[in-house]
Amino acid sequence: MTATAARPGSTGAGGPAERFARPVLLAFLLVAAADLAGLLTGAETVHLVAKPLLMPLLAGYAALRGAPRLLVAALLFGWGGDVFLLADNDLAFLVGMGSCAVGHVCYLTLFGRGEGRGRAPAPLVTGAGYAVVLVVFLVLIWPDLPADLRIPLTGYSLLLTAMAWRAGVFGPYAAAGGALFLLSDALIATGIAEWPQAPAPDFWVMLTYIAAQALLTLGVLTKHKPGA
Repeated sequence: MTATAARPGSTGAGGPAERFARPVLLAFLLVAAADLAGLLTGAETVHLVAKPLLMPLLAGYAALRGAPRLLVAALLFGWGGDVFLLADNDLAFLVGMGSCAVGHVCYLTLFGRGEGRGRAPAPLVTGAGYAVVLVVFLVLIWPDLPADLRIPLTGYSLLLTAMAWRAGVFGPYAAAGGALFLLSDALIATGIAEWPQAPAPDFWVMLTYIAAQALLTLGVLTKHKPGA
């Protein structure tokens, strides 16, 4: 992941911040690998330790590379969701979903500012495609969702779908990240609805989620310019 410095001499190639950024990125990749390995092997303790470390490390890396504050905020609100979703109860799930939703608002605000600074707007045809997928998915899954979660999950899904669509403003990496984020949360929803799951479902949820956040970060850092 690369990005232009936010301030001359602070995050440029070989600058002091970059020397810290690379070890932080390596730590993120190692923790991500440990988390995924823990999920594959059934080492629940590894997952409980590793998952809460992921987004702070990625946010730290982004900050060291001069990322917009909204990107850092989005990652940290995602971290809040990660932590609350570790608890196995409905209240924690709703609080975690709310934290993730605030993160999506941060992303949407960032993408809106990017569009306003001369980047091409997200294609309407892509938005229409996302809308069709969302409607079909909600119609199929609605009867199997717990009644008290139907409305919150629908609202969250609308917000997430809008984020996934608008992510394309920051290029193909961010667009892919938005799509993977949508897939990851769709996998969570199918688990809540007790649909048939692939082997090691938590592994696939975390793999797509980690890739989504990393690609969104990469996309923003690649396209971000100082002061933009």
